[in-house]
Amino acid sequence: MSPDNRARGLKIALISIGGLCFLIYPLAIIWPSGWVWHSGGGMHYFQMICGIYGVLGWFLIRAAKAPQDNRSLIGFTIWSSLVHATIMLLQVGGDHTEVGHLVGDIPALVMVAAIFWYLTPLNNEDSGSDASM
Repeated sequence: MSPDNRARGLKIALISIGGLCFLIYPLAIIWPSGWVWHSGGGMHYFQMICGIYGVLGWFLIRAAKAPQDNRSLIGFTIWSSLVHATIMLLQVGGDHTEVGHLVGDIPALVMVAAIFWYLTPLNNEDSGSDASM
């Protein structure tokens, strides 16, 4: 993929995925078994998650204006998504009532990480970039 196409794709991904962060609540209403953990925390936990992802979404959308200046946010989104998905995967292994997450939010988090990882410029494509992502 050319650097120009990658940059354009990254901007689109930042806006799209940032917008999707605001859909966690509606997704949970439509398909709770794939988006809401039924044990531990209840509504208070879910409201916290919606708040955190709403803020992340807002900052991802803002980052689309200058992705090269927001590599730390993009890197955080990649790594926190992978860690979040891994923890949930381990939790599903111990609590089989939550298996809906194997086709819901777990693959969604892995896809977010993969998309941002693929579209983020490599060190040799962007001289001011940080290869530690």
